[in-house]
Amino acid sequence: MATPGVGAACLAPSAAAAPRRRAADPARACSARPRLSLVRRRCVAELSREGPASRPLHSPAQQLAPPVVPGFLAPAPQAPPTLPDAGVGDLGPELLLEGIVEDSVDRTVIVASEQDSEIIDSKEQFPAKVTRSIVFVTGEAAPYAKSGGLGDVCGSLPIALAARGHRVMVVMPRYLNGSSDKNYAKAFYTGKHIKIPCFGGSHEVTFFHEYRDSVDWVFVDHPSYHRPGSLYGDNFGAFGDNQFRYTLLCYAACEAPLILELGGYIYGQNCMFVVNDWHASLVPVLLASKYRPYGVYRDSRSTLVIHNLAHQGVEPANTYPDLGLPPEWYGALEWVFPEWARRHALDKGEAVNFLKGAVVTADRIVTVSQGYSWEVTTAEGGQGLNELLSSRKSVLNGIVNGIDINDWNPTTDTCLPYHYSVDDLSGKAKCKAELQKELGLPVRADVPLIGFIGRLDYQKGIDLIKMAIPDLMREDVQFVMLGSGDPIFEGWMRSTESSYKEKFRGWVGFSVPVSHRITAGCDILLMPSRFEPCGLNQLYAMQYGTIPVVHATGGLRDTVETFNPFGKKGEEGTGWAFSPLTVDKMLWALRTATSTYREHKPSWEGLMKRGMSKDHTWDHAAEQYEQIFEWAFVDQPYVM
Repeated sequence: MATPGVGAACLAPSAAAAPRRRAADPARACSARPRLSLVRRRCVAELSREGPASRPLHSPAQQLAPPVVPGFLAPAPQAPPTLPDAGVGDLGPELLLEGIVEDSVDRTVIVASEQDSEIIDSKEQFPAKVTRSIVFVTGEAAPYAKSGGLGDVCGSLPIALAARGHRVMVVMPRYLNGSSDKNYAKAFYTGKHIKIPCFGGSHEVTFFHEYRDSVDWVFVDHPSYHRPGSLYGDNFGAFGDNQFRYTLLCYAACEAPLILELGGYIYGQNCMFVVNDWHASLVPVLLASKYRPYGVYRDSRSTLVIHNLAHQGVEPANTYPDLGLPPEWYGALEWVFPEWARRHALDKGEAVNFLKGAVVTADRIVTVSQGYSWEVTTAEGGQGLNELLSSRKSVLNGIVNGIDINDWNPTTDTCLPYHYSVDDLSGKAKCKAELQKELGLPVRADVPLIGFIGRLDYQKGIDLIKMAIPDLMREDVQFVMLGSGDPIFEGWMRSTESSYKEKFRGWVGFSVPVSHRITAGCDILLMPSRFEPCGLNQLYAMQYGTIPVVHATGGLRDTVETFNPFGKKGEEGTGWAFSPLTVDKMLWALRTATSTYREHKPSWEGLMKRGMSKDHTWDHAAEQYEQIFEWAFVDQPYVM
């Protein structure tokens, strides 16, 4: 038997009794007020309104929640009328239809919207046409926790949207592993805790909050997030309870806009949930199965952002009852492996797939580049979900990621020994000389310095670099690699360095300052990725006047324009994108780039300046996300 319903779903007599939502009016969809009835008296959990949980806190400084201070532009929120503390069984069907506290809640939401508008005016920013309450749900966000591009996106895009006038919340786990605990030093306990019924028990989570860069950073705290290792695993592999950990995150994210008074006001029900990758993919399923049938979140929408389709959150089918979802919703997450992928003859291949559930139920789907939005609909790039994603092409779009120019700016980068700009490139040559000195390579301005930064694994095309190095080292070039991953490739980097002491350097590991210095000091950045949903290193390279040579796939094809000396308006392009992915094609692109560097200096300088002049900022991407949100609110939300 499935776990009993939770949240608003446990309050109504049956799903059939829930009123159906009327047809969406596009004019009303963007301005509809969220309405919250008495059913919020009991939500996912036995919500404690009396202070800290019985579980001890992690530090004495966090034992008191910060006082709720109303905004200076708005009056203090009115306290709701005192209601009897009725249990779930005491709320009859007639009470569900009476809007006892609807009026006061509506006024609260309107005041918050007016306050946001005033703040925008005071900062002289350029607001969006329609401002919204946006809730990002993610497994990581920089600078709090990061393992890759997902952390960069969720650490920067919310700030860009907040700068445009939206009210933005980011919900993520509060990872404590001993080394990154200081990242949450400014986050305070909110005084709110809930109990989530799933996985055969009732699991208590608490909420911490930090307001930074006009964004509400909300951290879900639970003992399963407190362990040594990385975010998702340790030296022994992925954590065996990751499904449990991110199920808690999804439930908590659905409750946070309804119960957390951030800045004196809750976010309410009229939210746009932006769910990132499989870690957050249960959110749209919960909205459709446990909230909307009972009148909660009827005016909310959800957007699934796919950063890497290779990771889908697939677990055995017998774990479905642990998720606390209604039995009839099993089909949304149902996944069957093809026969060739099964372990033995008796294996039926049945599983549950978190990401598939979001693909089915999300209102809009976004990939992190336009090229990747097409690739995921093909058999080669769809990772088994290509047919389903093809069926949802009408709501599938691609938006290229941006970069944080506060961290990646050659005119201000504190990691660089010299600064430079598109108007004065002299500092780049000095950065190259300093990098050659640091690496112990001959200091030569005439030799092209090629760089690689990334994971040492099959996806990044390291095997092609390994096969090409003997031919490449016969030419007058220098090559530096920074990264870690497959021990076999790490060992190969060390041995290659000893074989080509005057031309090759391999830095096993990762260092942020070193990555900045390599990006600035190299002439060429090589990215022969087999697939790359977006890619950020090629954007960093162009920002720093380093010419990218990339495999024409996903976001690499979208962002790198192959050099054309005979364009309609003269020379065009920002680098070289080669295809197909073969050693010969990669060597051809590199040789073309190195010969251009040596023999056509004006053309090379034009390549550098065109790349540095591109708009790689997050504000450009944020404007495109706003359009996606507009389309989502025009359509009706998903209802089974």
